[in-house]
Amino acid sequence: MAYRTLVRSRNGLQYAYPWTHRIWSMPGPFATLIDEAAPLSMPGGSPPAHGRRYSIVGNRRESSMTHLPRLITKAALAALIGLGFGLSTAASAAEIESSIARGGKLYDKWFKVIKAETPKDTHPAWPAANTKKKGNVTWRCKSCHGWDGKGKDGAYASGSYKTGIKGINGMAGADTAAIIAVMKDETHALAGKMDDQDFMDLANYVSKGQVDTGKYIDAAAKMPKGGVAAKGEVYFNTLCAQCHGKDGSMPKDMKKTLAKQMSNPWEVMHKILNGQPGEQMPALRALDRQIVVDIMAHLTTLPKSK
Repeated sequence: MAYRTLVRSRNGLQYAYPWTHRIWSMPGPFATLIDEAAPLSMPGGSPPAHGRRYSIVGNRRESSMTHLPRLITKAALAALIGLGFGLSTAASAAEIESSIARGGKLYDKWFKVIKAETPKDTHPAWPAANTKKKGNVTWRCKSCHGWDGKGKDGAYASGSYKTGIKGINGMAGADTAAIIAVMKDETHALAGKMDDQDFMDLANYVSKGQVDTGKYIDAAAKMPKGGVAAKGEVYFNTLCAQCHGKDGSMPKDMKKTLAKQMSNPWEVMHKILNGQPGEQMPALRALDRQIVVDIMAHLTTLPKSK
């Protein structure tokens, strides 16, 4: 809305070009000046005949020229706040992903991740019916609940790791405090064996890091679904070959080649996403799941023997 540049103050003086003043929004051709100031005039002494456009500030109108620096300041402040919020959000998301990946390694072999003494006794909750496993392996979360998180309803429904114990997939999305309470109960017997951060990382994995492997792995065939080996070769040679060799036979102390490890695709997928406990293998959770499946498809084409 435009007003005449000639305005009237409370003391009756007239001002021209009052862009240095705040004014109330008033009906009619004039506006009432709020701030007192020295009279201004146009060159030649006569005020202009047409009005200027003013910007709203609360219930006032303010000259656009006066308001411009303030707009710039507010815009800059908003941009900085937005940038800070964006960086904070990104940092927070990255921290959660890092926690989840570490939790995935703890799920695999927590005592190796935290460099604790390896348990010697069989876990008290390990079923007596399973005589094929004993000792420290029975303390690994994956041994009861499976790499797929489905326990008795997944890949461990049969075989040497058959326990009849349910999986953790029912805890996906659960409150981390509730998950930690379960870990510390008498059945799981982990109280005092890890610190608070360890428990939080493991709980974050259980709550936020599980993958529905049924979307990516054909359980009957034990093969990746929809993987493109040719694409996987490019990804593997770029991301993995430096440590594992192009034939998937390295490092030297790796007991089985990667191709042979593909007999358990759930474990392979878990380690690609979360890394290997006690090793420098990075967690690749940031990768699109299709890339992971393509890499797994390529692994099936590599030689099984060293």
